[in-house]
Amino acid sequence: MGIVLLAAFISTLIVIGVAVFVSSTLTQVQKTAVIEERLGQIARRQSESLQNLELQEPFYQRVIAPLVESFLASLGKLGPQQNVEQTRLNLIRAGSPAGLTPVMFMGIRIGLAVFLLVAMGLFSFNSSDLDLSKKLLYTGMGLIGGFILPGAWLGNKMKARQEEIVKALPDALDLLTVSVEAGLGFDIALQRVTAKWESELGREFKRMLSDMRLGLTRSQALKELSERTGVDDVQTFTSAVIQADQLGVSIAKILKIQSEQMRSRRRQRAEEKGRKAPVLMLLPMVLFIFPSIFVIILGPAVPKMMVSGF
Repeated sequence: MGIVLLAAFISTLIVIGVAVFVSSTLTQVQKTAVIEERLGQIARRQSESLQNLELQEPFYQRVIAPLVESFLASLGKLGPQQNVEQTRLNLIRAGSPAGLTPVMFMGIRIGLAVFLLVAMGLFSFNSSDLDLSKKLLYTGMGLIGGFILPGAWLGNKMKARQEEIVKALPDALDLLTVSVEAGLGFDIALQRVTAKWESELGREFKRMLSDMRLGLTRSQALKELSERTGVDDVQTFTSAVIQADQLGVSIAKILKIQSEQMRSRRRQRAEEKGRKAPVLMLLPMVLFIFPSIFVIILGPAVPKMMVSGF
C-alpha cells in the first residue's frame, strides 16, 4: 500500500513538473512573440519615418545628386591616380566643397575637359574663317582648359579658406589665452573658442576635439590640425603647444607669446598690403581715370583746334 502511494506521489510530481515546464515554455514563447512583434512595429515605423524623410527632401537631392555623384566617380576612375593623396589633402584644406572626393574631382576635370573639347571642336571646325592649325589649336585649348579650370577653382577655394583661418587665429588665441589664464584646461578653453566663433578655424578646432574624444592624443590631434589647414601660423601654434606638452612648460605662457606673435604678423601683413596698394592702383588709374581726365581737360579744345585748321 505504501509503495502504491509513493508511486502515485512521484507520478503526480512528474505531471506537475511537466505541466509547469510546458506552461513556462509557452509563456516564454508568447513573450518572445510579443517582443518580436513590438520590435517589428518599431522597425516598420522607423522605415516609414525614413521613407517620409527621404520623400521630404527635394527631387535633386534624392535622384539627381546620387546619379551625378555616381557618374563623376565612374569618370574619375578613368583618370590618372598618381596624385590622389594630394588631391584629397587639397580638398580637405578647401573645406571639402560639396562633399567632393578625389575620384569625383577627377571626374569633374575629365568631364569638363571632354565637354570643352567637343564644344571648341564644333565651334572651330564649323568656322570657315579659321585654317586647320587654328582649329586644332582652339580644340586643344578647350581640352587643356577644361582639365586645368577645376584645379584653379580648388586652389582659389583653398587660398580663401586659409586666409580666413589666418585672420581668425589671433583673436582665437587671445580668447584661448584668457581662458587658460583664468584656470580652464586647454581642452575646455578650446571648447570655449569653438562656442564663441562659428568659422572655419572654429570648425577645425571642433574636429580636433572630436578626434581627441575618439582616442587620439593631443599631439596627434594638433599635428592633424596643422596638416588639414596647411597654414604656417597654425603650424607654428601647434608646434609650440606640442613642445610645451612634452617639456612641461606652462601652456598659458606659450599661448600668450603665440598670441603676441600672431598679432604682430597680422599687422605686418596689413602694412605689406598697404605698401602694395599704390602699385596695384596704378593700372586702373592709367586705363580708366587718366583717359577721363584727358577728355575733360582737352575735350573743349579739340573743336577749336579743328576749326582753326590744326
